[in-house]
Amino acid sequence: MGKVGSAKRIEVAKVEDLAVGVGKRVELQDEKIALFRLNDDRVHAVQNSCPHKQGPLSEGIVSGDHVFCPLHDWKIDVTDGMVQAPDEGCVKRYDVEVENGTVYIVK
Repeated sequence: MGKVGSAKRIEVAKVEDLAVGVGKRVELQDEKIALFRLNDDRVHAVQNSCPHKQGPLSEGIVSGDHVFCPLHDWKIDVTDGMVQAPDEGCVKRYDVEVENGTVYIVK
């Protein structure tokens, strides 16, 4: 665990452990987080719970910058946490840093 300014960086995974296009669930200080490594190797993190019926987003299907909730197919942008129309809502998005193959959540 390191610090950047007043923010804390918390190691949550190795990039090599994240399959492209497949979510990974991690827990951090009682928060359930879904990590996603996209096709261009960007890594994003959002709350691992769909705002509709709390489906586990880490088990959803990833397409582009979006994950589809495995319960009712709600489409959520993993880069900003916004639910896509016609549905409404959002999930918490976490800042992510990747350094030397290690993925950190910045809090």
